[in-house]
This record gives sequence, C-alpha cells and structure tokens, in this order.
Amino acid sequence: MIALTHTRGQTWAVFGLARSGLATARALLAGGAEVRLWDDTEASRAAAAVAGFQPMQLHEGALVGCAGLALAPGVPLTHPAPNQVVANAQRAGVAVVGDIELLLRELKPTVYGVTGTNGKSTTTALLAHVLKAAGRSIAMGGNIGQAVLELPRFENDKAGSYIIEMSSFQIDLTPGWHARIALLLNITPDHLDRHGSMENYAAIKARIFANQAAGDTAVIGVDDEYCRAIYAALIKENTGRGIVPISIREILAQGVSTANGQLYENGKVVFALDFPALPGAHNGQNIAAAFAAARAAGLDVETIRAGIASFPGLKHRLQRVGCIDGIACINDSKATNADSTEKALAAFENVYWIAGGKAKDGGIASLKTLFPRIRRASLIGEAAADFAATLGAVPHALCGTLDKALDDALAAARKDRIKDAVVLLSPACASYDQFKSFEHRGDEFIRLVQERGADEQGAAA
Repeated sequence: MIALTHTRGQTWAVFGLARSGLATARALLAGGAEVRLWDDTEASRAAAAVAGFQPMQLHEGALVGCAGLALAPGVPLTHPAPNQVVANAQRAGVAVVGDIELLLRELKPTVYGVTGTNGKSTTTALLAHVLKAAGRSIAMGGNIGQAVLELPRFENDKAGSYIIEMSSFQIDLTPGWHARIALLLNITPDHLDRHGSMENYAAIKARIFANQAAGDTAVIGVDDEYCRAIYAALIKENTGRGIVPISIREILAQGVSTANGQLYENGKVVFALDFPALPGAHNGQNIAAAFAAARAAGLDVETIRAGIASFPGLKHRLQRVGCIDGIACINDSKATNADSTEKALAAFENVYWIAGGKAKDGGIASLKTLFPRIRRASLIGEAAADFAATLGAVPHALCGTLDKALDDALAAARKDRIKDAVVLLSPACASYDQFKSFEHRGDEFIRLVQERGADEQGAAA
C-alpha cells in the first residue's frame, strides 16, 4: 500500500467502497488523514466496517471542510447527472478526484498510461510483461489488476515505474495526469450514457496525452476517425514529445504497423506475428502499441520480441480454458461490447457462440458481416431476445443462463462434427444482469468447462 502522506492532517471524503475506494480510504488513513466514507451498497459499507471504518452519509454538511472527495470511477461524475454525493461536494466547494490523482500527487512517479475503447487491458499486460522480462522494475494497476494505491511504493525512476490502464472514468478523475509514455489505441462508441456524446468521450480519451512535453512519447492508433483527429492535433501542438502512430490497416512509412502477418517499424519488417497467445488481427494493434512503447522505453527489437513471445495471454480475453471432445472452449468474457466481440469472431472460423447479458448501445447489428462464421448462437441474459431478432436466420437458442448455453453449444458442435469447432464465450454485453463482473462471468465459464470434463486447461488460444 502507498500511504498518502501528503494528506496528513487533512480531512478527506471517499465515496464508492469497492476495490479502489476502500484501498484509497486505507491509503489516506495510513498517511495521517481523517477519512469520512460512504457507499450506497450495504455490503460495501459492511466491508468498510470490517476494515475498521465507520461509514457516514456524505451530505453537504459532512463535506464542508474536506480537502477533497475521492470518487470511485464507477460513480457518475457528469452524465446522465452527477451523483448526489458529487453534487453535494460541488456545492460545498470540494474538489472531486480519483485514486490515480492521489498517487500522482504523492509520488510524481514515472508512469506509462494506456487507454482505448478496446484492447487496453491486453496492451497494458503485454507491455508490463515485456518490460519485466527485460529486467525493469514495474508495477501494473488501475483499470486492470490492483488498485494503484495497493501497488508498491517507488520513490524514484531508478526504483521502478507504474504502468496504469486508464478507463475514461479514471481519466476524468485525474486532472493532474501526466505519463512519460502514453498510449491511445482506438475510440469507438462506449459508455455514452456516462459521457453524453462521442465528442465528449473522445475528448476525455485524448487527455491520456495531457501535460506531455519534450522527452515524453505519445503512441496513438490512427485507424479510426476520432484517433486520427487527435493525432493531427498532437502534431499541431508541437510540444517536442515523440509521436508514434500505429496502424493495422496500412504499412506506415513512419510509425509501427502490422500487415501480412508481420510487424513493421518505419515501413520495414521487424518480425513475424507468430505469437499463439495473441491470436487474431486485432492483437496486431496491441502488439504494435506495446512494441512502440517498449522502444520508447529504450528496449531493443530482440528483447521486445522475446518478451512478446513469452507472454501467456490475458485471462478472460481469448483465453483457451479447455477442450471437450475435440471442441476448444474460449473464454472471452472481457468482450463487453460488439466491437470487442468482433475481434473474437474474426479470429475463428467455426464458432458456437455464447452471447448476451446487459446490452450496450447498438446491440450486435455491427457484427452481421461475421455471422457466416457462427454455426450456432446460444443466448443468455437480458439481451437474448433482441440478439435473436438481429441474428435472424443464424441458428440460435434462447438459453437464459450460462450453464445451459454451454451445454447447448457443446451439443450442437458434437452433432455437427466440424473440424476446428470453437465454443466461444464472447458476450458483447455487460455482465451485471447475472454476474458481479466480467471476471465473475469468465470464472464461472471456466468452472463449467472444467466440470464438463475438459482435457486441457489454461493454454493460450
């Protein structure tokens, strides 16, 4: 844990007591601050009480005199309306920030920041793995893994650096953000209920490059219109930072790109993309981004290639969790929207697809060009009926629950006896209708696959 010593003698409020919120409360207390905290969920308040805190309602009067309100990223800050506690803080004149802002104020550390609508977790984990394999001292957290204030304390650059995955919610809560190397992979519609418009969402994502100057590096995908506009703005700013574009659609004369199963640097082939843990064209972008960042960090090509080759893959992202009667079972529970599921469907030919949950805007209409790859869809959750309507003539069944969907998909695959059949959990939905999180959903899928007699486990797809 990183004790927030700069808050000693201050009073801080914390709202939202899940993973990062409770870690923030502990770090504030350890640093010498008085902590007032609350969560609207009884179970979270109970967990805080077990940790030694006394939850209290954060009405406006309770916030008067506080040095700040540390807000969990899942709490609405602006849209569709500020949470009541946020509104209370604003009326009391109290600044609202997140745990990453508090980390930056405490240490002013060397940071690698990664964001994007899709692929940011894989890229973050891959970059951390490559740097660790090269002997660098690295701690990874944020939107992936541990809350940042639970990471080890690095007092200076020589001691170590932080690789932080940043969601748009976390960026919004980090006004003092600065990353020596910052990565923006892509921008597609997501979380518009929390940001109001695509323009707002893109503007927040662009802040991953905030406060960069000479000696810093911006790595940015240029394959969508929003990122291309941000790239053009970075060039125009001319702050002296390095700017490295990445593409999986064209071979860039300057920058990093992937095509024809190869990775290119400044238009020249560097190495083949023959990494079993990173299947599919979409992973070319993750590899290109991690490569560009590692190069900016001073690593040579062979060291980077060796690090990528030893990467085991990311849990819940195209994770091969077992094989039943010759049918591979793939856990892609992290695919919580259609854009992410598109990458998974494109990676396989004969798919027995498990999809559904709490739908995102747009549903699965954007996946229609990939429907020929789907041998059958086994649908779960709130979105099942709407997905069935979109699938039309694609064979499908309304299964309701994950266990029934897995049995339905396996039965269909056994009956068809098609080579290279894959049962793919890639829901294209949030998990909250039936599960606590996408991790909970993925873990349950793994358990069910193992329960049905999988004869191999844990290999990367």
